[in-house]
Amino acid sequence: MKIAFASDHAGYNLKQVVMEHLAQKGFVVKDYGCYSTESCDYPDYAHPMATAVEQGEADYGIAICSTGNGITMTANHHQGIRAALCWDIRLAELARQHNNANVLGLPANFITPELALQVVNTFLTTDFEGGRHARRVGKIACQ
Repeated sequence: MKIAFASDHAGYNLKQVVMEHLAQKGFVVKDYGCYSTESCDYPDYAHPMATAVEQGEADYGIAICSTGNGITMTANHHQGIRAALCWDIRLAELARQHNNANVLGLPANFITPELALQVVNTFLTTDFEGGRHARRVGKIACQ
């Protein structure tokens, strides 16, 4: 499975932890930036990550900034993206089961690395339930 990553400077350290964790588990990881803790703008990295997921170059995306809000909002401007900001395991589970989320947003300043890894693992191993949720998900994108 291929995972595309994006962060800003505030999410950089957590991104490194999550990428290393997934690489050790055999996932293919692609880092779309940023590449340090030097101040930067999250949209510069969120857009290429979201495009990779939209175009099928990655199965899922993981987007990390200080609150998770800005980078998740940016990703959601892409029609083929359903980015969910999750700071606990149950949110990640429901984002996949009910919303078929394909990008996980993480709030680096509000989650421990240990919990973030649990959230990531849940997100990547939970299936979409379909059914009544498929009809709703089908109405998300602007056509």
